[in-house]
Amino acid sequence: MKTLSTQTTVETTLLATLLALTLACGYSSKNYPAVAGTVPAITQLSPDSVTAGGDTFTLTVNGSNFSTKAVVNWNGTAQTANTTYVSAGQLTVTLPASAIANAGAVAVTVTNPATPGTGMYGSGGTLAETSQPVNFTIN
Repeated sequence: MKTLSTQTTVETTLLATLLALTLACGYSSKNYPAVAGTVPAITQLSPDSVTAGGDTFTLTVNGSNFSTKAVVNWNGTAQTANTTYVSAGQLTVTLPASAIANAGAVAVTVTNPATPGTGMYGSGGTLAETSQPVNFTIN
């Protein structure tokens, strides 16, 4: 008849062996690298120009491949709080009067943000992707 301490020792040894075999078989979380995301494209800005010193205005950005969390970038600055998703082909952004205080050209781009990976064995997510710039004119 086995004693309680011998039985506990055997059970502990078996448990340790099973854990070692499980980990050795590769049952651990995997980190998959992020893949390229969908690149947005701008086809038209409306309006495409305004007069310097004007009031706050709404810019409509038409194009394709806009994600639901896409952000309009005004001269390199993400307009996160001011961008509204309308559809995969249209975004709007409300710009303050200070954004058009001086004459010149401003680069407008759209960024689809990165997405995180999903699950223990899921994808590694996607990278953020930004459109080619389109110039907006402040007269």
